[in-house]
Amino acid sequence: MFNVVLIEPEIPPNTGNIGRLCLATRSRLHLVKPFGFSLEDRQLRRAGLDYWEEVDVQLWDSFAELQAEQKSSARYFFLTTKSGHAYYDVKFQSGDFLIFGRETKGLPDNLLARNIDNCLTITMHGTRSLNLATAVAIVLFEAMRQQT
Repeated sequence: MFNVVLIEPEIPPNTGNIGRLCLATRSRLHLVKPFGFSLEDRQLRRAGLDYWEEVDVQLWDSFAELQAEQKSSARYFFLTTKSGHAYYDVKFQSGDFLIFGRETKGLPDNLLARNIDNCLTITMHGTRSLNLATAVAIVLFEAMRQQT
């Protein structure tokens, strides 16, 4: 099982789709406040289809709170366009945390600076970024592939 962390997600359909990905991969979805929507949002539930109630979701007031509740051996990987280290070069382990930022701004620079050795990127050409749900799917399914 993997842990997908969305820090301050803004777009309900992305979060709904990511919830469905987490259910399909038996991963836990961690949502770090504040959100740009209500968890009762119709678009969130539509994107998650009738699966949303089955998604393993944990809510956190801050990323620091999430980290404080984990084992000290927990591994965290921060996905960003500001890294030269490709996600597919990492040997993922069950239980790893895959951390993604807001759709419009990504992860905060101070968080990236404190975790520079664990920052990963999805190599791409001709665009600045990918849709958040697409980015999560790419990295999460690579992590899953490595486990088989």
